[in-house]
Amino acid sequence: MATTSSNGEPAHATADREIVISRVIDAPRELVFEAFTRVRHLSRWWGPEGFSTTTRSFEFRVGGVWDFVMHGPDGTDYQEWITWREIVPPERIALLHGESSDDPNAFESVLAFEPAGDETRIVMRTVFPTRQLRDEAVEKYHAIEGGEQTLRNLAAYVTELIRNDPVRNETDRNEATSKGGES
Repeated sequence: MATTSSNGEPAHATADREIVISRVIDAPRELVFEAFTRVRHLSRWWGPEGFSTTTRSFEFRVGGVWDFVMHGPDGTDYQEWITWREIVPPERIALLHGESSDDPNAFESVLAFEPAGDETRIVMRTVFPTRQLRDEAVEKYHAIEGGEQTLRNLAAYVTELIRNDPVRNETDRNEATSKGGES
């Protein structure tokens, strides 16, 4: 049986090797997608609670690479490497994630950005090369909790962007005034 979090159970051949995490974020999907596409955004929210990220290089395009270090709260540094395999703005990102470009244990992730009214449902489906690697990620590295924390950080960051955007705030106020006048 697949390991899942918030919603849904995968029902296909990779189910015993995958983790699926989802979250609804109170923001338009274009903005949620953008938070994944620009290093200035990623460095502000990427990773579980207490982690920070230092980017060595970043090129968001199919075949491009994000080479970075995640710094754990205990002082441990984790070398990370992502190559972008598919980019369909603002709907989908597919990537390969490992410690380096030649990591035999690298895993694949697909991020789906689904409109949900004025909100965005993000579904992160990660498939490991083996069930044992998936189990190790869950047990040793707390991948489910870490993934949920990462999406929670994303939601908080995007909420902050919206709150600090004077143009968006003015549009929201105008819409609220207009709707209030109709009641």
